[in-house]
Amino acid sequence: MPSFDEVLKEAGEFGRFQKRVFFLLCQTGITFSFLFASVVFLGKTPDSFWCRIPGAAELSQQCGWTLEEEQNFTILPLRLGNRSSSGDCERLDVAWDTSVSCASPLARYSNHSVGNLPLSTCHDNWVYKHPHSSIISEYNLVCSNAWMLDLSQAILNLGFLTGAFTLGYAADRYGRILIYLLSCLGVGICGIIVAFAPNFTVFLIFRFLQGVFGKGTWMTCYVIVTEIVGSDQRIVGIVIQIFFTLGIMILPGIAYLIPTWQGIQLAISLPNFLFLLYYWVVPESPRWLLTRKKGEKALKIMHNIAKHNGKYLSPHYSEITISNDEISNPSFLDLVRTPQMRRNTLILMYAWFTSALIYQGLVMRLGIVGGNLYLDFFISGAVELPAALLILVTIDRIGRRLPFAISNIMAGIACLITAFLPEDIPWLKTTVATLGRLGITMAFEIVYLVNTELYPTTLRNFGVSLCSSLCDLGGIIAPFLLFRLAAIWLELPLIIFSILAVVCGLLVLLLPETKGISLPETVEDVEHLSSHFGKCGKKRKHQDANSYI
Repeated sequence: MPSFDEVLKEAGEFGRFQKRVFFLLCQTGITFSFLFASVVFLGKTPDSFWCRIPGAAELSQQCGWTLEEEQNFTILPLRLGNRSSSGDCERLDVAWDTSVSCASPLARYSNHSVGNLPLSTCHDNWVYKHPHSSIISEYNLVCSNAWMLDLSQAILNLGFLTGAFTLGYAADRYGRILIYLLSCLGVGICGIIVAFAPNFTVFLIFRFLQGVFGKGTWMTCYVIVTEIVGSDQRIVGIVIQIFFTLGIMILPGIAYLIPTWQGIQLAISLPNFLFLLYYWVVPESPRWLLTRKKGEKALKIMHNIAKHNGKYLSPHYSEITISNDEISNPSFLDLVRTPQMRRNTLILMYAWFTSALIYQGLVMRLGIVGGNLYLDFFISGAVELPAALLILVTIDRIGRRLPFAISNIMAGIACLITAFLPEDIPWLKTTVATLGRLGITMAFEIVYLVNTELYPTTLRNFGVSLCSSLCDLGGIIAPFLLFRLAAIWLELPLIIFSILAVVCGLLVLLLPETKGISLPETVEDVEHLSSHFGKCGKKRKHQDANSYI
């Protein structure tokens, strides 16, 4: 009897049905990128803020001052007497004299005496020109509280990490589409609560939960797409990355048009509710159904796919069942129990960690250069588009493994060269660093595809989620590694990035080539994979012929 992949080939490997599902699920890449990078605009530094002197609010109301006038009366005397203080985090330790003229509330102090007045650290009396423009002004994340903005992003990454474990496991046990829909609902609800959080603690709690559910939508939609197309069409997983980049490019436009952080948060969260409509148009993965011994449901979906693709399944396709291997709930031990699975898992975990660490490190290093934040952010996203295009051109011609290795090694060499280029030619340093970012972006996108192709159906979602959790760990470590090492020597982080990337490039050469090979269904299939394409292809044909009845 034919294998599942042969049934899929007759029903259509990438027909009208798969194209529709693919396009719909690709939208998840856009919304996930919104969540991933939104802190740049949610946490935008306020244009102007200062610390109020006690009694200033009452006097300002009594005298009818504008905010600019109150700022001048507060900051100018401080700067006159204490030139090193900007008034952002310190204030004069005095009280306003409401008995004097509104035109000069500190008139009794001469310039000399003002300079000798004691200063006091500001704690909660900040005034913002635009009080609801960002979470910084909303929750006073300035001065000694500035680290809390970094905490908010770390909490989001911790949510991604938790979601990779919990929802990755749940998708393998309870189904791809169920977890996808529940995750979309969770992202939307948590996003609304974040927008109206009464305090920073509530903000952090639901920011964490939004990260958990956001990771569930992203990873599950990726697995669904790769499981319903033929082996020759699995590069659609790379195209999903293009939609992630499109989201990065769209986000600054949303932030530019919406002046408040609550509005931005709602705009990037509410679209997730639209994905609930996919319940009626996106089916459960038939591959997953087979692993749960639900052959009748899988066959029904395959007939539906064939119908929409204008195909017709032969009558002898009356039953599709998975092999007699016992189905069990996945665990980490399943990923390292056998030699090839163990090698794949350890290398992929390192590749995920390295890609995230270097990618975010290079972004932060090139990061704040002044100018227009919205335009700069858009351009930084556009730089990533050639990566996906280069992958699409090469991956089906020369395979996965070689581009994977070359992109990592290219990133490593570019980082090393950038570290030793002289400072007096900044355009060259920027150009070479951009090549490094292009290389690591390619590696980041290829690891998604390779990770999916190197695990059996029974462990695929769990394996992808577990390995990609190292991506979130890399994202948490990246800023600390970058800034601590840069304090020793500005270019030292690039040396570390170079070593990590080159080592990764060499390690991925030990992975099997998966170009044109059917997705493995069992652990035994993975163990039969070889780094030699022809040998692997022959074994897979024989294996498929005996895995299904």
